Amino acid sequence: MIKQKEITVNGDYSEIDNFLSYENVNKIFLVCDGSYSFLSIGKYFDELKDIEVVKFSDFEPNPDYSSVVRAVSLYKEENCDMIIAVGGGSAIDLAKCVKLYATMEGSEEYINQTIIPNDIKLVAIPTTAGTGSEATRYAVIYYKGIKQSVTDYSCIPSTVIFDASALKTLPDYQRKSTMLDALCHSMESFWSVNSTDESIKLSEKAIKIILENQDGYLSNSEQGNINMLKAANIAGKAINITQTTAGHAMCYKLTSIYGIAHGHAAALCVSKLLPYMVSNTDKCIDLRGKEYLDKLFVKLAYVMGCDDTSEMCKKFEKILINMNFPKVIFKDEDFEILKNSVNPTRLKNNPIKLDMNTIDMLYHQILT
Repeated sequence: MIKQKEITVNGDYSEIDNFLSYENVNKIFLVCDGSYSFLSIGKYFDELKDIEVVKFSDFEPNPDYSSVVRAVSLYKEENCDMIIAVGGGSAIDLAKCVKLYATMEGSEEYINQTIIPNDIKLVAIPTTAGTGSEATRYAVIYYKGIKQSVTDYSCIPSTVIFDASALKTLPDYQRKSTMLDALCHSMESFWSVNSTDESIKLSEKAIKIILENQDGYLSNSEQGNINMLKAANIAGKAINITQTTAGHAMCYKLTSIYGIAHGHAAALCVSKLLPYMVSNTDKCIDLRGKEYLDKLFVKLAYVMGCDDTSEMCKKFEKILINMNFPKVIFKDEDFEILKNSVNPTRLKNNPIKLDMNTIDMLYHQILT
């Protein structure tokens, strides 16, 4: 697995100048989303001298496979020597696919071919502190209208660049929801049946940084922004090991039905999932057993600065309430759609067994 290089930049971006010079870069393939033109980092790349920049921004959030094909075609045509993604999870995921597919034969659909790792350099500059995509082996795209997860360790960016100024213009709702996404990643990784000593340490570190910096981050301070970027990256490294659990399995349909942000939806699910799991460890499916899980939840409470699991559940609920998110307006017929939308693979990562009746009950709690 690639050991990721991390660069934290200051106002003049001299650190990026030095990096590009060291890598002997002549032509950059720059994948960027709609935020690019409003950012200082965007101006930096627009005014870059002696290095040609080929920009690709022809994609929507949750990019379609056809956008990936267009990007790969342009990359091959321009013969670039580095891929840089500037944006949120969608931009980074698309750039990952360009790296994976750039050396494949175009006569057959890339998504159906076996991935062969290549040495194309991929750099990520996240402009939100939440997805952790810059640290994971996963890329989400839509193929014929169906969500697909493209997975390979070789698509993890070799370098991530943290730029606090990229978060300055984040809308308030996106700022809050991306922070909650990083927190949910950390917590779900902590209790995943796939957790290891390494992943638990990463989760613990991310949770502490998030909780210690939430006030500064929500008030848009430079230090709060940079620390939240790093926390989201650490959380991404944790879920890269463990994958997400029921909180994320249950949240995706909330996003598509109600148009709420992914982190908002994930936090809604975790707020009801957490107390249910703490109270039902007798339904443990983690091979390490109920006693292990009971101790793990106690440890998680301690990591979150709480004396016991009950206080932990209340603290998470309070964090969510304090976001002042708009209320989700639901219809009774939604519950059947929601409970049938849950990905059973992610439920296998959850330490507590959840049947359809329980999932239905949790959705009713989440929405009412």
